[in-house]
Amino acid sequence: MAKWKVAGINFDHFHMGDLLREVAEHADAEIVGIADAQPERMQGAIANFGIPAEHVFTDPEKCLAATKPDLVILCPATADHAAYVERVAPFGVHMLLEKPFAASIADADRMIAAANASGKLLAVNWPLAWYPSHITTKRLIDQGVVGEVIEVHFYDGNRGPLYHLADKVVVSDEDVQKAKPNSWFYKKASGGGSLLDYVGYGVTLGTWFMNGEAPIEVTCVMDEPDGLEVDEHSVTVCRYRRGLSKFETRWGTFTDPWTMQPQPKCGFVIVGTQGTIASYDYDDHVTVQTRAHPEQHKVPCDAVAAPFRKPVEYVLHCIEAGKPIVGPLDPKFCRIGQQITDSAVLSAREKRTVKLLP
Repeated sequence: MAKWKVAGINFDHFHMGDLLREVAEHADAEIVGIADAQPERMQGAIANFGIPAEHVFTDPEKCLAATKPDLVILCPATADHAAYVERVAPFGVHMLLEKPFAASIADADRMIAAANASGKLLAVNWPLAWYPSHITTKRLIDQGVVGEVIEVHFYDGNRGPLYHLADKVVVSDEDVQKAKPNSWFYKKASGGGSLLDYVGYGVTLGTWFMNGEAPIEVTCVMDEPDGLEVDEHSVTVCRYRRGLSKFETRWGTFTDPWTMQPQPKCGFVIVGTQGTIASYDYDDHVTVQTRAHPEQHKVPCDAVAAPFRKPVEYVLHCIEAGKPIVGPLDPKFCRIGQQITDSAVLSAREKRTVKLLP
């Protein structure tokens, strides 16, 4: 018998397949149920993980009541995050929510309140949080290698959210264009667009790199593609007490960074009072400069061991050890990121600089 029972609720985001694979490969966990209102969206998971029919549901409440999981993985469209957390939390289960955090600060606060009322953990999964390069960067920052962080530069994205399925299965350009009109990724009401898809990575990990500091004001510009409701490119500039930071999102990179880094490269450049760190997605090293050694030099990435390699194993570890969620998955950091995101949306809409929203 597996120690931990895990259920997957809502398959809007293709990352559900990746997270369920983590459960299937975990020695002490098992998939006890999945639920989605559209049964066809679950067929890949059913086939991949051998999920029997009696563990497949179209109603989340029936799934939770029948399977009694310890942990629920949630992958709804961004605009539905708060509603799903509020539906699941009363069942007294821990929750792992796929990024981004929320469609608004109000929704973020609803989720935090629901999790607090249940007495269970709520973790927000940002896949970039598990990259050894960014983990190494945070260690170097905490060790004072570059002094106080005063700038975070972030550029990230991919060719587009419809070009790949779970396990990074590639989709043809023709099929992508056919899917766009019906995909929630391209619907404004569902929280679509590159800004809401990717800026949360940058501002949440950026807040983590800056030890929880929030900016004073935010300026954002989004593109307005012909025929689309949402942006495919955005640039957000935040003014902090010590300087400016930039967070850029892009659907339409030349290549996907997990196959071949595009130019500009996806990842972070950190500027501190005593040095800099270039931390790019998927690299096996970070590049460091310091006042004492201004020449750029490579620092090999830390070897990341269990239970800190992946979201499912990490959250199950926290449950077992009775520990809180820390780092970028902590709703505390995610809420500051949401403040920046909401401020960026307001700034882009009104085409002006805005004070950070409370």
